[in-house]
Amino acid sequence: MDSTILTTVIMLGLLAATLAVILYIVAQKFKVVEDERIGETESILPGANCGGCGYTGCRAFAEALVKADDISAMFCPVGGNTTMTKIAEYLDKLVETKDSEIAVVRCLGSCENRPRVNEFDGAASCAVMAATYSGDTDCSYGCLGKGDCVSVCNFGAIRINSETLLPEVDEDKCTACGACVKSCPKLIIELRKKGPKSRRIYVSCINKDKGAVARKVCKTACIGCAACRKACAFESIEIENFLAYIDPNKCRLCRKCVEVCPTGSIVELNFPPRKPKVEPQEPKANVVNTETVTN
Repeated sequence: MDSTILTTVIMLGLLAATLAVILYIVAQKFKVVEDERIGETESILPGANCGGCGYTGCRAFAEALVKADDISAMFCPVGGNTTMTKIAEYLDKLVETKDSEIAVVRCLGSCENRPRVNEFDGAASCAVMAATYSGDTDCSYGCLGKGDCVSVCNFGAIRINSETLLPEVDEDKCTACGACVKSCPKLIIELRKKGPKSRRIYVSCINKDKGAVARKVCKTACIGCAACRKACAFESIEIENFLAYIDPNKCRLCRKCVEVCPTGSIVELNFPPRKPKVEPQEPKANVVNTETVTN
């Protein structure tokens, strides 16, 4: 009996040792040696895992940076130029400096400018609302105000104004990751150049209806009158489908377009107050003394 138990133990031990050797050989044959630079590159990244770089997270982006021969077109919007420069120095690769961007909301359709004509009694989701019907106003292009953009922002950089029911972007918190842009079913959120001193000019409307129709549903709708294009000396404004668009790469922030817009659909941000216009005064007429002096 004792010899049987001893034999069994020995056989199991030999089997375990054999399997261990086999597993070790297989592991060595198929092991994947990870480039240590991937972990180091990931540590340089901000760790937001927001997807703004186009990859699923910072780990995937770090791996792509290490493996790519040319990383000039790759960019981390959260870390910005500072982070990309550090990575380029570490990997001994070249990167291009890019202008800082920020999310802008291209809709001025507040409750005052774009009255609500019905009430949506469903899930508080812009995606659901957009799939169900055009919206609770007569403008089928404007913001739905249910806050899908707010829920996807990992940085708390956007909120819904309770009075206007429109999203508002916190410039100090926005990282231009683009999550809010992707979440908006109406495509009213856009990433634009942040501009010098955070000054920006853009058309805050995406209504492509004819002028009379657009103006009827929203007081501040762009009517495609082309007055802004005529006023621009830099050819930065195009009119397409009755809608004006200002190219941020051509705009020189002169603000002449803002002055001539009849509906106020062009927004100017972070500019100093305009100086009041001084009306030219007519020169006073010379007064001739007609009194005669008598002795």
